[in-house]
Amino acid sequence: MRVMNDVIKVLKERRSVRKFKGDMPPKDLVDEVIEAGLYAPSGKGQQAAIVIAVTNMDVRERLRKDNVKIGGWQDDFDPFYGAPVILIVLGKKDWPTHVYDGSLVMGNLMNAAQAVGLGSIWIHRAKEEFEMSEYKQLLLDLGIDGEWEGIGHCALGYADGPVAEAAPRKDSRVYRVE
Repeated sequence: MRVMNDVIKVLKERRSVRKFKGDMPPKDLVDEVIEAGLYAPSGKGQQAAIVIAVTNMDVRERLRKDNVKIGGWQDDFDPFYGAPVILIVLGKKDWPTHVYDGSLVMGNLMNAAQAVGLGSIWIHRAKEEFEMSEYKQLLLDLGIDGEWEGIGHCALGYADGPVAEAAPRKDSRVYRVE
């Protein structure tokens, strides 16, 4: 019997975390996850996606409030499930594969989080946030020029409690032409 490859194991075991501890992961661990995200494939190797790492609790709270407003939830809801780190992935709007490239970065971030013992979840509404003037200003404040589209938020931290088992994979999802 063949032993499962570590990478395949991570891919099969990663699950979305919907309850995080408030403990901030060490910066070097977060940086390791980010670096893995930046190694995602990209159209023509252009690397047209960027990551904004948010660990500042005031900025995180602003993101939470705006995400809640966009999503239409009650004011006290946290769409980031208590995660202390929010990695925002944006794609360069004038690059034709920016959504795909940014999505691959998101996948790498979540899989890398699993590999280093952190939990993660993809949270949407970054597109709507970065259409708002205050987030365009945030980009300028960070020295980021150009037009960017929010692809997603990777909420990151330590899982608070057990993570769900994988649901059985559906049948009839693979078709072969041999």
